[in-house]
Amino acid sequence: MRGQMFWNNRRKLFEKLKSSWGKPKSDEFDFNLIEHYYRKKDQSAALQVISNQTINDLDFYNLFKFADRTSSKIGQQYLFNKMLSIDKVPDFDDQEKLIEFLTENEQTRFEVQRILYKLNDSKSLHVSWLFLEDFVEAPKYLPLIKVLSIFSLSIAIAMLLTPKIWVILIGLFAINIFLHSSNKKNIEMYSDSIPRLSLLCRCIRNLLKTNLPTTLGNTVVPSLESIEKLNSRMSIFTLESRQNADPLTTLFYTLIEYIKIQFLLEPIIVFSALKNLREKRKDIQKLYEFFGEIDSAISIASLRHGLKFYCIPRIKKGHEGITFSDLYHPLVQDCVSNSMDTKGKSILLTGSNMSGKTTFIRSLSISTLFAQTINTCFASDFQLSPMRIYSAIRISDDVLSGKSYYFEEVLTINEMVKESQTGSRALFLLDEIFKGTNTIERIAAGKAVLSYICTNGNIVFVSTHDIELTGLLNSAYDLYHFTEVVVDGTVHFDYKLKSGELKTRNAIKILEINGYPKELIEEAKEISNQIVGYDMKKQKQA
Repeated sequence: MRGQMFWNNRRKLFEKLKSSWGKPKSDEFDFNLIEHYYRKKDQSAALQVISNQTINDLDFYNLFKFADRTSSKIGQQYLFNKMLSIDKVPDFDDQEKLIEFLTENEQTRFEVQRILYKLNDSKSLHVSWLFLEDFVEAPKYLPLIKVLSIFSLSIAIAMLLTPKIWVILIGLFAINIFLHSSNKKNIEMYSDSIPRLSLLCRCIRNLLKTNLPTTLGNTVVPSLESIEKLNSRMSIFTLESRQNADPLTTLFYTLIEYIKIQFLLEPIIVFSALKNLREKRKDIQKLYEFFGEIDSAISIASLRHGLKFYCIPRIKKGHEGITFSDLYHPLVQDCVSNSMDTKGKSILLTGSNMSGKTTFIRSLSISTLFAQTINTCFASDFQLSPMRIYSAIRISDDVLSGKSYYFEEVLTINEMVKESQTGSRALFLLDEIFKGTNTIERIAAGKAVLSYICTNGNIVFVSTHDIELTGLLNSAYDLYHFTEVVVDGTVHFDYKLKSGELKTRNAIKILEINGYPKELIEEAKEISNQIVGYDMKKQKQA
C-alpha cells in the first residue's frame, strides 16, 4: 500500500514538473524571507550589488516572479541574489554545462527536481540563518546545568543500591523541569533551520549520485561530511516534531521527554550542537550554495524554454558601448523589439509620453543586468563589456523624512555623478532628468550632469522632453526618438526606435482630439508658435 502511494505521488510530481516547465510559478512570494541571503551575504567580492533604487526602477520583484522557476526555497533565495549581484569576472561555464545536460536528459532533470523539491517548504528559507546570523550564546549557568545533570545521573545509579533516595531525584526533577523549559525557546528558534539542514545534507547526497556535470560536486563533499558528523546532535531539534496521535508513539515520546528533563540532556546537547554549527558556518554555506546553484541552473533553463526568443550575451572586455538586436521587455505582452549599436556613444531619447521611451530604457537595463548575472538576454543578440548599472527612472517624494521629489532626485543623481569617476565602466539610465524643477535650471543642470557622467567609458541612456538638450549634447550623445502618428482623431504608436532628432510635435493635437475647448487649443497653438519663433530668432542671433 505504501509502495503504491509512493509511486502515485512520484508520478503526480513528475506530471506537475513537466506541465510547469517553461512557465512562471503561481506561488505566493514572501520577499522578506527570499531577500535574506541577498541582504546578509558578504558581497565585497562582487563588481556591484544592485541598489534599491534600481531594484525599484526595474520593477524587479515582478521580474523575479516571472523569471523564478526554481524547485526549492533555497534555490529561490539563491537565484534572487544571483540576479542582483554582478561578479567582477562572470564565469558561466558550470551553469551552461548543467543547463545543456539537464535540458537533454529529461529523466535526470526530473530526478534532480524531485530531490530539490523536498526543500520547497517555507521553513527551508531559514537555512541561510545558520551561516548569516549570529547563534544564540550559551547561558552563563550552563556549567550549573552540567553539574545538575551529573548529579541526577549519580542519584539514579545510586538508587540501584539505595532505593530510598528516589526522593532526592524527585526534588531534582522539580528544579530541572524549570531549566528544561527555559531552554525550549532555543529549540524553537532553530526548529525550522536545523532540521532542514539535516534534510539538505541528505538531498545533496542524492544529488551527487546523479553524476551531474559540475565541478562543484568535488568541493562540496568535505563540507557535507563535516556537517553529517553532527547529525546525532542535530536530531534533538527534530525529535518533538515526530510525535503524532498514535498512543504508543505518544507514550514513547513522553518517556523520552521525562528522561531529557530528569538529566537535563536537552540544553547540554542543544548548546553543544550550536557551538559545533557555529564553527562550521562556511561548510553550511558551501552546501547551501551548491544546492542553490543546481536549482538556479534548472530555473534558468526553464525560463529560456518559455521565452519567444533569447540569446547568450557576448561579454567582451573593452567592447565599445552596447550592441543589441531585437531587444524586448519580458513583462510586456507582444513587446515591439528594437536594435541599436551605440558605438561607444551615449544616447539621448526624445518622444511623447507613452511612445515607448521608458519601456525601452527598462528593457536595456534588464538585459544588461541579466547578461552579467544569469547569462541570458531578452534579445536575438547582445554584446557589451562588463559594466555596473545605475538608474534614476522611478523617483518619488519621501513624505516621512520630508524630502521633496526634487531633493530625492538630486541625491540619486549625485550618486551617479560620484560613480561615474571611479574608473570602473558603468551604464547610467535616466528618465526625464531633473523634472522636479523649473525649465531653465533643469536644462542647464541636466546638460552639465549628462556631459560629466558620460566620460571614462561610461554609457548613458537618458530620455527627455527638453528638445533644447539635443542641441547642447549632440557632440557626446547620439540622438534617437520614438514618435506617434495622429490619424482620423486617433493616436497610433509603433514603439520603434528611430535615429535622429524628433521633428514632430503632437501634444496640443492630442489635447484637441480628446475634446479640449476650441479657444483653449487656439491659445495653446498661438503661444507655442511664439515660443518656437523666439527660439529660432535667438539661434540666428547666436
